[in-house]
Amino acid sequence: MPLPVEMARLFTEEKIAFVKRCGLKAEVLEPGRVRLRMPLEGNQNHIGSMYAGALFTLAEIPGGALFLTSFDAQRFYPIVKELNLSFRRPAASDIRVEACLDAAEIARIEDEAERVGKAEYRLDLQLRDAGGEVVAQSCALYQLRKH
Repeated sequence: MPLPVEMARLFTEEKIAFVKRCGLKAEVLEPGRVRLRMPLEGNQNHIGSMYAGALFTLAEIPGGALFLTSFDAQRFYPIVKELNLSFRRPAASDIRVEACLDAAEIARIEDEAERVGKAEYRLDLQLRDAGGEVVAQSCALYQLRKH
């Protein structure tokens, strides 16, 4: 069974010390849908835009957040196998990312992981600034593994 929303929020925002220091916030945590925000404040680089590592963190965390809201943490755990990030423009505001998995894809992943011991899922995401402009695009490959 997926975690209750407040527990998923706690795990997403505070379980990993690095993520907690960045100030990442989970704005939406629902089965199959998450929206996360990385604040610019505290995450600026030497020219005042968002540090690439903060953007990378924001691109990577949705796979785990979706896991928390969509899969049974007592039966499975996620790992990230690959993540590519393409920068499009400087990020000069807080940045948001939204990730979704539909019910059929969640069922496919869970069924395969149950049968084979693991299942892969891909997330292609767009990181957007306060004005809705894409500042970076990511392509990540995750794997759900059976305990």
